[in-house]
Amino acid sequence: MHAEHHDIGVSQVAAAIAEPARTRMLCSLMDGHARTSTELATIADVSTSTASAHLSKLKELALVRLHVQGRHRYYSLADPRVAQALEALMVIGQNAAPSFKPHTPDRLQFARTCYDHMAGTLAVLLHDRLMEAGWLLPADQQAYRLSASGEALLLGLDIEVHHLATLRRKFACPCLDWSMRRPHLGGSLGAALLQTALKRKWLTQDLDSRALGLTALGRKEISARFGLELASENIQIKTPQPLSVEGVYTS
Repeated sequence: MHAEHHDIGVSQVAAAIAEPARTRMLCSLMDGHARTSTELATIADVSTSTASAHLSKLKELALVRLHVQGRHRYYSLADPRVAQALEALMVIGQNAAPSFKPHTPDRLQFARTCYDHMAGTLAVLLHDRLMEAGWLLPADQQAYRLSASGEALLLGLDIEVHHLATLRRKFACPCLDWSMRRPHLGGSLGAALLQTALKRKWLTQDLDSRALGLTALGRKEISARFGLELASENIQIKTPQPLSVEGVYTS
């Protein structure tokens, strides 16, 4: 009976996401911002009454969360797992041929938000660099842990890794990137890394889309700290410099 209920639940969620207007609403919320039903109606190209009906269904299935502030009502994704599921569905929805080329606007393909963490080419290469340098290590198939040198690297960026490990969500995990078809870094560590990049003005965030922009300072700092050479649209991993005693790159 439990398995039967599980199957019904999956079918209901899949059917809810499959409706095109609902898909557009959910994808628009993947930037982590809350939006009103009127804004979501415009995004989905439906009437406000139709949007309200769609949002009611999404709320019923715990895909979105309602926030009430005075007379204003805002909707956001229920939690990061919804964004991860949408990213995975985007991968499946693309043509899976070996000659796959992502049909994604350049700015979104380069760097964008995936709920509260970074996605796109830049995020995938940062993930790969963290793994290659031994800063990020596999804990199991769906989780990562930091090495001592990785912990030192992130503490040097004022990221409180010990606090992140106590939160009621995964500390660090792979999240499949739909434009690159390779994982980027999710979990509380991925979210903290994005917030650090925004706070230090390495990245700028669009107000009306999920796109992230790399600043000149960001290009310099990411190159120095992580060993990624970022030049125009061409991104290459440069030859690592010797590690300091603390386990971070010396410049």
